[in-house]
Amino acid sequence: MRFRNLKKQQKNRQNPKQKYQYARFVDRVKALITDMFMIYAPILYFITYGVMDGRDDFQSSQVAPLVGVLLYGVVYAFLLSRFAQTPGKKAYEIKVLDIKNGKNLSFVMAFVRFVAFLFSATIIVGLFVQFFRKDNRALHDLIAQSVVVNI
Repeated sequence: MRFRNLKKQQKNRQNPKQKYQYARFVDRVKALITDMFMIYAPILYFITYGVMDGRDDFQSSQVAPLVGVLLYGVVYAFLLSRFAQTPGKKAYEIKVLDIKNGKNLSFVMAFVRFVAFLFSATIIVGLFVQFFRKDNRALHDLIAQSVVVNI
């Protein structure tokens, strides 16, 4: 048997567990920025000018930014649980799936993933965990048992 054929057989034996093509960090960041503009910015605009009396009231309020983040989290969790994608993830052709069964996350786990993302982004270290893992899963993915994959 030729060496290159033997090497191909060894490669095929080593990767039977990997059934996903993991999304790149750059695509994930681009999707996040797109989601911030398409989902979060309109929520903040509505709260600022539709509910409150303007920018000054919004900036002086401690509750309004919290309500904005919670609404964004609910919309984000709904979209992930229903479609496994947000508009930004759809634009960059990536999905968030449950790593155990390959299906969409439940609403609760999608919301847990969002809260864990807020924590990961706050401590920054949680976002860089994916650079040290072969499966590109960040801390919030590990907590929510999710994986971000290319379509």
